[in-house]
Amino acid sequence: MTLTLLGLGPGEIDDLSRRAWRVLKQASRVYLRTERHNCVPCLPQGTAIYQSFDHLYESESDFPAVYRAIVAQVLEAARAGDVVYAVPGDPLCGESTTVQLLAAARAEGIPVEIVHGISFVEPCLGLLGVDSLDGLQVFDGMTIAAMHHPPINPDYPALLGQVYSREVASEVKLTLMNQYPDDFEVVLLHGAGTDKPVTERLPLYEIDRSSHIQHMTSLFVPALGGMSSFEQFQEVIAHLRAPEGCPWDREQTHLSLRKYLIEEAYEVLEALDNEDPAGLVGELGDLLLQIVLHTQIAIDDGEFRMSDVLQAVNQKMIARHPHVWGDTKAGDAAQVVTNWEALKQKEHAAKGIRRDSVLDGVPGGLPALMQAVEFQRKAAKVKFDWARLEDVAAKVREELDEVLTATTEDDRTAEMGDLLFALVNWARWLKIDPEEALRATNTKFYRRFRYIEEQLAVRGKTLAESTLEEMDALWNAAKKIQTP
Repeated sequence: MTLTLLGLGPGEIDDLSRRAWRVLKQASRVYLRTERHNCVPCLPQGTAIYQSFDHLYESESDFPAVYRAIVAQVLEAARAGDVVYAVPGDPLCGESTTVQLLAAARAEGIPVEIVHGISFVEPCLGLLGVDSLDGLQVFDGMTIAAMHHPPINPDYPALLGQVYSREVASEVKLTLMNQYPDDFEVVLLHGAGTDKPVTERLPLYEIDRSSHIQHMTSLFVPALGGMSSFEQFQEVIAHLRAPEGCPWDREQTHLSLRKYLIEEAYEVLEALDNEDPAGLVGELGDLLLQIVLHTQIAIDDGEFRMSDVLQAVNQKMIARHPHVWGDTKAGDAAQVVTNWEALKQKEHAAKGIRRDSVLDGVPGGLPALMQAVEFQRKAAKVKFDWARLEDVAAKVREELDEVLTATTEDDRTAEMGDLLFALVNWARWLKIDPEEALRATNTKFYRRFRYIEEQLAVRGKTLAESTLEEMDALWNAAKKIQTP
């Protein structure tokens, strides 16, 4: 008994290989995944009995169910004797059933023979005039349709098969638009390999409006270019760290880059505060530079690779969102946070991470204001908190009085710290982020003080040549004409 997996080619009988013709002519039983293929009426009619599975596409609920039924029937026939299973294109290009049959047959010790055919790829490349070795990526359109972000390197072209309906095209479009511009020109290829192929060049957002979409439709996505991929960025950084690269980059270590990581993070915050999308693009790139550079240093030192970083964070995000990738329920954001903290504790326990205090885990390098917020939040979760907002306000007044009555510099410093801590607590109770509030006030102060400088300059005066009364008057003027 032998199971033969045979490719019928892309469409026309002239593209069927001589080997495939010979195998079909000598076969006694041939299963066709589908009769919806141009060459089927022209197949050799020797002793073979042809049987298709088209009826399963009507009776089963979805494609996985269809494929399971096909695999079961072909496998049962293969146990009894020689059988040929013929599919459009090549058996190992976009054919889920053949992959499943191959694994099942090998598990049962059933010999398998593969008769290759021209896949949908070759005639598509002919219509496009594209060389597949120029980095072509090949995907199942159904797989892309089920995703939220395409697994495509945008610096290279991609070919998506089985975009067989407007519904699939619509889902594919939405996934691709998470990476490509809406009006990015793509190519729909209909009936590649038949005697009447149709090629459509159109913007991405229009692909599901095509009237030509049918079971032999594919989508070609050209390279976005412009060094737009994460992989290209890794190549740039690896080159900088290479022997022929940049001396400064080669000298850097994890510790030498600490200050740059902090600086770039704050510049991202500044772009956010300024509500500057164009600036944010650049600042996020600078921050990403630090992450990729740290990772390349780790690669060079044999510590870990980018794949380790990405694998770890992917696993963490999925594990900590069981309400998305599991059966846990989370009705609101507060429940998500509660679940997140519980899952973190389980992860730490599994890794043997010991936390002697509920306050452990707050980074020691955080700015003091942010660290105070985190300490207070953690303490509040175990009910170490004030009972009423009025009590918090009273504590602020108490700490202010203690600052005012302190008699030594050390006492004043300590009491000022207590006052700031109490103010952070008050802000937390009022649901105000003290860091954001203070940053906003800093920005407001800058704008008003800059107004003073500009107006004095118009008058031909400097700050040193001006009185406090003049500056104060301009400050009040700035308050009236500038937004808060």
